[in-house]
Amino acid sequence: MIKKKSPVSLKADKRIQKIPGGVQVLSYAKLNLYLEILDKRPDGYHNLETIFERVSLADEIVIKRAPGNSIRIETDSPDIPKGSGNLAHQAAELLKKDLGISAGLVIKIKKRIPVGAGLGGGSSNAASTLLGLNYFWNLGLSAEELKEYASRLGSDVAFFVYNYPLAIGRARGERIEPWSGFKKKLWHVIAVPKLNVSTALIYRDLDVSREQTGNKKAFGSSRIKNLGTNGSSSLRVKDILFNRLEEVTFKRYPQVGRLKRNLEARGLKNALMSGSGSAVFGMVGSRKGGLRIAKILKRSKNLKVFVAETAV
Repeated sequence: MIKKKSPVSLKADKRIQKIPGGVQVLSYAKLNLYLEILDKRPDGYHNLETIFERVSLADEIVIKRAPGNSIRIETDSPDIPKGSGNLAHQAAELLKKDLGISAGLVIKIKKRIPVGAGLGGGSSNAASTLLGLNYFWNLGLSAEELKEYASRLGSDVAFFVYNYPLAIGRARGERIEPWSGFKKKLWHVIAVPKLNVSTALIYRDLDVSREQTGNKKAFGSSRIKNLGTNGSSSLRVKDILFNRLEEVTFKRYPQVGRLKRNLEARGLKNALMSGSGSAVFGMVGSRKGGLRIAKILKRSKNLKVFVAETAV
């Protein structure tokens, strides 16, 4: 066991709550308001630029002690693995091995974020586990130190470590800087079809489409390089909404493209796919307006529909 450091303050991060015998962490979903793929890296990943928004749709992570030295995942969802294939399990195992901690854990995951939808549920669970264990084990790790662990687990995990409602992500998505682009919280209707999109396949298709043009370097270029960390007082949401991956996801999964057109037909003009899909979201002016549209969309048995706001 490593030497204990000073306790982590819970006052600075309302996502974390102490409970009897353990800790509870809110594990928020994300939306990509902007996503451009810049080029392919020598390591096989892609350099990108994205604007992350943390939204109020959230899972709940509860961490408690367990006998022995093993990690056990308990969840109400049949869609996520309960063993080492779970990113929350991997996060806990990474800290245990790297810091020499011998302790048993049970990690309970109450799922609300749909799996394989481009909403970052697995990445968020991993980051929430890092945050929860940092407090639970009294590690005293800084956000930057936790970010290094997060980057070893996945490209999106780092964003969820930081307590930022909005942020710009660069490199593989793990280089994070806060962004205050909008003065008000945003409201969204998020629609998710019964479809798990393979992110690996989407990026492979993107590479193939570039090769077919005869120019393997024909990727996008930054449209947000001049935004900086403070955004712009005159910036409108529609000025940044863009997702390069739509073109390949819609081709492989046409139902996602049809879903976007359906949302637009319902009056959600600023509709966009999040990540590599399958979730599509649209902007609304208020919770009341979102609930009205969501009620209509929920008539389809093949959709999960959520109304969510920026989680500040």
